[in-house]
Amino acid sequence: MNIGLYFGSFNPIHTGHLIIANEVAYHENLDQVWFVVSPQNPLKETKTLLNEWHRLHLVQIAIEDNPKLKASSVEFKLPKPSYTSNTLAYLTESYPNHTFSLIMGGDSFCNLTKWLNYQYIIESFDLIVYSRAGFAIENTLGAKIKIVETSLLEISSTLIREKIKRGAPIDYWLPKAVADEIINNNYYKLPANKPRDQ
Repeated sequence: MNIGLYFGSFNPIHTGHLIIANEVAYHENLDQVWFVVSPQNPLKETKTLLNEWHRLHLVQIAIEDNPKLKASSVEFKLPKPSYTSNTLAYLTESYPNHTFSLIMGGDSFCNLTKWLNYQYIIESFDLIVYSRAGFAIENTLGAKIKIVETSLLEISSTLIREKIKRGAPIDYWLPKAVADEIINNNYYKLPANKPRDQ
């Protein structure tokens, strides 16, 4: 199978993530896109991270009706922090009949040289890079890349978390099932006595 790997904290997963994954899955000749939930990204702060199993569950309920999308907990059993190169090596060994491509935004591609063993990544895997505002994609590394134009939504998990803390409505920013799960479980410190706008 041809698998696209979409790494991220997904803290929480939102509509922007889903649009990117779905468009890449259907237009880049991929059998599936796997959301690889990272328990600890070495380039991000961890103090605002929801428990990884909760984040995985939010991904699962967000994509449960789409057979081309899958949630992966592979990094949960690997050493932390999670380094993409280590995960790619593990997946390649574990699934020798699969071909893996790496899905990333233009911002991540521009910072690729900061990643551990980035040379291994660009030498061994195709990169599917989607545009991000403010980041020019220039392939000076000689990577095997395919640039895709997707619908750019100015949505971020950080903004959603801030809205939740304020008790502001989060409808349409993420799937209703995900929003309900977050609110019902008081994730991201939503005040318990703050009703959700209908």
